[in-house]
Amino acid sequence: MSSLTVPSPRVCQDCDGFPVVAITTGTRLRNGSRATLRVTCNACHGTGTTPARRPVRLSVSAGVSC
Repeated sequence: MSSLTVPSPRVCQDCDGFPVVAITTGTRLRNGSRATLRVTCNACHGTGTTPARRPVRLSVSAGVSC
């Protein structure tokens, strides 16, 4: 009996696990606070992780060289 393990998610390589960035602009709002832009990572859609790759199993017939 074989057991299947679910691969754990990996840290996103595009954002290094920091999916949301807040950038404060030089513009001030009417109440005196600065305007802040929030940008999310497009690669991981703001989660900080990407799905782990599953191992691929290949079956090679006898006598075939790879």
